[in-house]
Amino acid sequence: QVQLVESGGGSVQAGDSLRLSCAASGLVFSNYALGWFRQAPGQEREFVATITWNGGNTYYAEFVKGRFTIYRDNAKNTVYLQMNGLKPEDTAVYSCAAGLPLRTDTGYYYWGQGTQVTVSS
Repeated sequence: QVQLVESGGGSVQAGDSLRLSCAASGLVFSNYALGWFRQAPGQEREFVATITWNGGNTYYAEFVKGRFTIYRDNAKNTVYLQMNGLKPEDTAVYSCAAGLPLRTDTGYYYWGQGTQVTVSS
């Protein structure tokens, strides 16, 4: 059974940093691209970042470029999202997913439950 478990969310002030982690099990981790998506209340889920199977390529949504960094440790079956310079509009549930290195959620096969990030001004 494939499981993706996110952690690291929380409530912070604008300008603070958080590092999200997503630990995977039940799959050959290095065979998959890993992505982060987020969903704010009343809004559609949106792409944040993705990383290819070996970490060689990363892609970001425009609104997080220069602030967020995605990276992975295949030895630990874990993908991370380092978030710096957080803004109130970054408030959302952040979920990781395993699949293809795409900007659309339809390219991902497995999903975690998500972790809440709340940024106050």
